[in-house]
Amino acid sequence: MRYVFIHGAGCNSEVFAAQRDAFSESVALDLPAHGKAGGYADTIEGFADAVAADLERLEIQRAVLCGSSMGGAIALELALRRHPSVHAAVLLGSGARLRVAPAIFSELLHDFEAAAHTLACRMFAVQEARLIDAVATMLLATGRTQTVADFRACDAFDRVERLGEIAVPVLALTGEHDQLTPPKYASLAAGRIPGAQARIVEAAGHLAMLERPRETNAALASFLERLA
Repeated sequence: MRYVFIHGAGCNSEVFAAQRDAFSESVALDLPAHGKAGGYADTIEGFADAVAADLERLEIQRAVLCGSSMGGAIALELALRRHPSVHAAVLLGSGARLRVAPAIFSELLHDFEAAAHTLACRMFAVQEARLIDAVATMLLATGRTQTVADFRACDAFDRVERLGEIAVPVLALTGEHDQLTPPKYASLAAGRIPGAQARIVEAAGHLAMLERPRETNAALASFLERLA
């Protein structure tokens, strides 16, 4: 089995650079209208269709989908569809319901450049300029229209009542200080998905794979070993 990494709202595949390097056979995807990918999508279902097409195009038959935030919602959607290539999933700072505070939409629509920096700051437990600038740059590159569409897709997503239908192994991995999807999201998913487990990445915020790559990679490696 190999990891297929799916980024979150407003970002691109570069958020998984450390994981792509650590897991040699892994793939980090760019969703439609993000990074180098073309096309457009504005719903979790639409993004899931695009990922399913990528799995077929890349001929990946045994995938462990690892999705960050919105990417986790996409992974859940494909698991619920019983996609034949999806053998397990990791929800990284994600959950089955991803409500977005109205203030975030207001900020993004009022002054996108300022909002990109503010949002990037909220994604980390420790305010390290290098990481904040990297994420703000991704958001600005994605642009206001698509970033807002991403967050609207998250806000509309709710699969809480269907979690019991998921039939593949799931790891819910959350940063200890995640402001956007606190650890209770992981606990909810792990409590309702048969056999799922929740783990915390200490001293990390929403983007644990960037802020604490070594600890995140260790948890991902352990999960992969357990699957094997």
